[in-house]
Amino acid sequence: MAERVAVVGLGYVGLPVALGFARKFPGTIGFDINEAKVKELASGFDRTGEIDAATLKGVALDITADPAKLKQATFFVVAVPTPVDVDNRPDLTPVIKASETVGKVLKKGDVVVYESTVYPGVTEDLCGPILSKLSGLEQGVDFKLGYSPERINPGDKLHTLERITKVVSGEDAATLERVAATYGAIIEAGVFKATSIKVAEAAKVIENTQRDLNIALMNELALIFD
Repeated sequence: MAERVAVVGLGYVGLPVALGFARKFPGTIGFDINEAKVKELASGFDRTGEIDAATLKGVALDITADPAKLKQATFFVVAVPTPVDVDNRPDLTPVIKASETVGKVLKKGDVVVYESTVYPGVTEDLCGPILSKLSGLEQGVDFKLGYSPERINPGDKLHTLERITKVVSGEDAATLERVAATYGAIIEAGVFKATSIKVAEAAKVIENTQRDLNIALMNELALIFD
């Protein structure tokens, strides 16, 4: 079965993913709730500065702010931000809202893969029930969940989406293979199959922590040596 991919969230993470899928999967949908951003992207302007106009206009991506178009998809990728609140706790509001949007259009047989940074358990214990409630479908039976953490570094033109090994996971063996095959079609560096969704979520937390620690260390050393 040829997947019809929809990427929800067209920021610095979601836009490269959407373009990557659009090159391999005809009819790929790029969805964002920000209508101004959608109009900018349609005209060839990316406010994040990650994608140039020639690339945007050279790929057949269906960019939209109309959630009704998402009904055509069979494979959803949620790539919305996960900021922190004033107390430095994760603000899962964008992930919850995106799950509600997808839940309203979800069909039997669909797969929903999350790329957003979350702690272990969020995909299955928070997002899954939202999708189930809004769709009226049974999680793990009528639709399946996956998690594939984004690993790109904003502004890095060398280590792009296609050149970084993609960690993939699914809630069962069949879903893992489906997620791996779909991402494998666009990732030149290949995919790594995590043993569970929670392991993949943990891998993202570890990678972010390691990156933040390195940046903090270099900043401290710069201050000391100066």
